[in-house]
Amino acid sequence: MNQGALSHLKVLDLSRVLAGPWCTQMLADLGADVVKVERPKEGDDTRHWGPPFLQDAEGNDTTEAAYFTACNRNKRSITIDIAKPEGQALIRQMALSSDILVENFKVGGLAHYGLDYDSLKALNPGLIYCSITGFGQDGPYAKRAGYDLMIQAMSGMMSITGKPDSVPGGGPQRVGVALTDVFTGVYATSAILAALEVRHRTGTGQHIDMALLDVGMAILANQAGGFLNTGKVPQRMGNSHPSLAPYQDFPTADGAMLLAIGNDGQFSRFCHAVDKPEWAADPRFSTMGARVTNRTELIPAMETVTRSRTTAQWIKLLEDKAVPCGPINDIGQAFADEQVKARHLEVKQATNQPLAGVSTTKTAIKNISTVASPLRLTATPPVLLRAPPGLGEHTDEVLREMGLSAEAIEALRVSGVV
Repeated sequence: MNQGALSHLKVLDLSRVLAGPWCTQMLADLGADVVKVERPKEGDDTRHWGPPFLQDAEGNDTTEAAYFTACNRNKRSITIDIAKPEGQALIRQMALSSDILVENFKVGGLAHYGLDYDSLKALNPGLIYCSITGFGQDGPYAKRAGYDLMIQAMSGMMSITGKPDSVPGGGPQRVGVALTDVFTGVYATSAILAALEVRHRTGTGQHIDMALLDVGMAILANQAGGFLNTGKVPQRMGNSHPSLAPYQDFPTADGAMLLAIGNDGQFSRFCHAVDKPEWAADPRFSTMGARVTNRTELIPAMETVTRSRTTAQWIKLLEDKAVPCGPINDIGQAFADEQVKARHLEVKQATNQPLAGVSTTKTAIKNISTVASPLRLTATPPVLLRAPPGLGEHTDEVLREMGLSAEAIEALRVSGVV
């Protein structure tokens, strides 16, 4: 039975919201035993970030936000008050047997509790300790809190997202998901796996310093490369591309479609498919550079043609000609797409965990849907072991594994430690 590529690893997850939990969910999907530590009674902030809320078996809204389910699959939840000395002692005991710790407290926040890297390294030299903050462990902004929206603004991402100021609706826009949070989680996972490789050779762990701003700057990718090497500041271009044309949305007879023509061969095949071979031969359009330079002439001419067919007709016409063309789906349409279904990208997990605030019926949630891991390893594919956990669902289980008796656990509960 596949247990996942990382089934031999234990992860202590002290993170909240998205970047840290995204990282630890990736590790959990790969089989690691991830124990998520949450605040008693309150839990992770995202448990309350709704609507939308999860629904019970009768279709009634609960007070459990759907947001939490996006990044907490395959984990065990335990509640511990780390402000109490007894809670700190529990974390230290857990850290002794953990391979990885992920946290996203403000810089220096865990040092107050003796749970910083230096303190835990002294107990477990092999511990890989990943800190995720808005701005990193040093620099003039180190102590500031950082959120994805702020980083999208500061990094320049919003300045290149949206329509130009010169057209109606122009202005900077955030990306529709918390892009820098998600990418920080992915980068953090890569760093952790690299640190594991180092530990294989040296036997010692290390501290990983991940910053949302660093990641936000890194994922500017070609836009940053263009600026750094020319000094020209990229501008918002809507759905157009600064270096490719035609590479944008086009109107159709019943809506819109997306053309992503990335080379001259694709453009030539498109031109012949629409009975406009003269475009491919025209010096203004025959090369990518020429098409980018003369896009103000090319795009209106193409739009006149694209309005002549429906989106479905365009896709049927172009799909066997290796011309990238597709619909502009909403999320519902995306999950209904035959390719998405064929790849089993929606997964349903059963859960009988009753959740606080479930309407008047107090009926447990029966199923939670999440997006499947995109990591497809042939020998050790991602695992589906647990649905996103209820708050503190595994507290007793984890404490028993640590050797605590039922009486000791009850005493911690009575004193508010767990």
